[in-house]
Amino acid sequence: MLVLIRGAGDLASGIALRLWRSHIQVVMTDLPQPTAIRRTVCFSQAIVYGKTQVEGVTAVRAETQADVENALAAGLIPVLADETMQCLQWLHPDVLVDAVLAKRNLGTRITDAPLVIGVGPGFTAGEDCHCVIETMRGHTLGRVIREGAAIPNTNIPGLIGGYAGERVLRAPKAGIFEQKLDIGAMVQAGDIAGIVDGEPMRCTIAGVLRGILPDGTPVHKGMKSGDVDPRGDASACYTASDKAIAIGGGVLQAILEYTGVLKER
Repeated sequence: MLVLIRGAGDLASGIALRLWRSHIQVVMTDLPQPTAIRRTVCFSQAIVYGKTQVEGVTAVRAETQADVENALAAGLIPVLADETMQCLQWLHPDVLVDAVLAKRNLGTRITDAPLVIGVGPGFTAGEDCHCVIETMRGHTLGRVIREGAAIPNTNIPGLIGGYAGERVLRAPKAGIFEQKLDIGAMVQAGDIAGIVDGEPMRCTIAGVLRGILPDGTPVHKGMKSGDVDPRGDASACYTASDKAIAIGGGVLQAILEYTGVLKER
């Protein structure tokens, strides 16, 4: 079985980990210049560096069909810089998972693959995909939605360690981002994590910096550019989150259900 995952950020990478470890072949796509925040757990970094590892699983940049085939044969995850999924024309996956998490559908269609799975808000089961995976933290996180849509986007990050919106660091203005602190750094409220054209982006709470944009990233005012985890566990910066693993479990369940591997009891 071959699964194409649109997106290679932290949640998409958690999905890829669960599928790869279940002996399912995975191909991923992302932007030519990825904008992932939690870069230490994102397979999108293969596009930047040619190769990357997340929890011991290796992904490599692929540019051609031959690159993809060679990577899969070697047990690796190929990642294409292919924002609009042009690879669909020759890849012909059994399953397409849209895990861009754009909170809206960027063009994925239910006819793109025999099984199309939408991750999070912006998709409706039976219309633009066969099923949807819930991404909102809480009782329904990771559940397979067979009719209707996921919980609408609230624009409020999930509660972690007693904090929600305060965890997210946003660009203070439009311009080019300059990184000042590294992922894994312990921070205090007021610390400068980055700068945009001379204007500082300050942390609003104490904790560990678990994600930040790299130097040279173009940003717009208010763009998510960093993430502080108030629990302060630096080791968590280097493993997929509980949320990513839960969503990955939902995707795996959906694949097994819809492809007939799991039968109704």
